[in-house]
Amino acid sequence: QVQLVESGGGLVHPGGSLSLSCAASGFTVDDYAFGWFRQAPGKEREGVAAISPVDDDTIYADSAKGRATISRDNSKNTAYLQMSGLKPEDTGVYYCAAGPLATLNPNRRRYNYWGQGTQVTVSS
Repeated sequence: QVQLVESGGGLVHPGGSLSLSCAASGFTVDDYAFGWFRQAPGKEREGVAAISPVDDDTIYADSAKGRATISRDNSKNTAYLQMSGLKPEDTGVYYCAAGPLATLNPNRRRYNYWGQGTQVTVSS
């Protein structure tokens, strides 16, 4: 059974940092790109960062550049997202996804698998 399970969300103070993990199972992650997406209340899902399956090329949304780092450890079947300098507008449910191509396009069809999400709340 294919699964992506996000963890590491919670309440973070403004200016703080987060470290999210996405544990994959049921498929070989080596051939898949990973993407991190988020959805704030009342807003559409948006891409945050993505990493390719080859050469670990990364792409970031403008809002995340300089603050986010996406990485992967194929030996652990896990992808990660680290963000610093968090702002209230970073609040939302963070989802990871796995698919053939690294893209920030939030269309669910761009990725084969999606996790259930983990809530991140940035508030004082």
